[in-house]
Amino acid sequence: MPKGEGKLIAQNKKARHDFSIEETFEAGIVLQGTEIKSVRNARVNLKDAYARVDRGEVFLHNMHISPYEQGNRFNHDPLRTRKLLLHKQQISRLIGETKEAGYSIVPLKMYIKDGYAKILIGVAKGKKKYDKREDLKRKEAKRDIERAFKERQR
Repeated sequence: MPKGEGKLIAQNKKARHDFSIEETFEAGIVLQGTEIKSVRNARVNLKDAYARVDRGEVFLHNMHISPYEQGNRFNHDPLRTRKLLLHKQQISRLIGETKEAGYSIVPLKMYIKDGYAKILIGVAKGKKKYDKREDLKRKEAKRDIERAFKERQR
C-alpha cells in the first residue's frame, strides 16, 4: 500500500488485468446512513464499477455495498450511484483525459483513511486480448527468473 493509505476494504484486481492504468486519483465518497458500517465490515464489491463525469461532478456507478444487517428500514439501495469528492482541477483533468476514445475511469481500491472512506480511481485504457497475453507472458518470465535465482543461491 502507498504511504498514507489506511485499511484496505476492497480491491478491483480485474482492473489492472483488463486496463492499462495511466493516472490515479484519490477521491472521497459520499455515503448514506448505514453504508459506512457496511464499508467498515468490508462488504463492498468494485468488480463491475466505473465512474463517469456528469455536469462537472464525478459519480461512481455499479459499486455494490451490501445492506447493513442491523440497518432495518434505514438501509440503502446496494447499487445506487454515489458521488465522488474531487477538486475542480482534478475533475477538469479527468474530463480532458476521458474525452479521448478508449479511456474510462475505473475504481482500483477502496480503503479507510483517517476515518473517511476513500476510493483510488484510475484513468484507464482498455487492453486488447494480445496485450493481456503479453502481460501474462512477462509476469511468468519474471517469476521463472526469480525462481532460478532462488535455486542458485541454495
